[in-house]
Amino acid sequence: MEFKMKEGGFTADFEYGELHVSGNEEYGFRPYQLLVSSVAVCSGGVLRSVLEKMRMSFSDINVKADVERNENEANRVEKIHLHFVLTGKDLNEDKVKKALELTRKNCSMVQSVKDSIEVTESFEIKA
Repeated sequence: MEFKMKEGGFTADFEYGELHVSGNEEYGFRPYQLLVSSVAVCSGGVLRSVLEKMRMSFSDINVKADVERNENEANRVEKIHLHFVLTGKDLNEDKVKKALELTRKNCSMVQSVKDSIEVTESFEIKA
């Protein structure tokens, strides 16, 4: 990856397109937004795969991320809570709990931050 300086931030070119990153939302995505997005979307994608492998029928997964930052320590991210809303028929709560445990173990982003950022999960099921 290569990041090039621009007014107010940096850009990087990826296969999907150009990414703009800045501490100022007027010039790009803020670094903490990308960090939290990485954890949330990685978890959502792994959960999707796990549910499919468990042959659990679902039609949608929505992930809400709540973030706690510490202003006294460079506004660092200290906690990320992921709340998954699963839509599907006959989803079993115990199996979804097991799927989330497997998700945590297999999400590379959660594993990358596990010793520095507390990541917690919860879920609800909608029919």
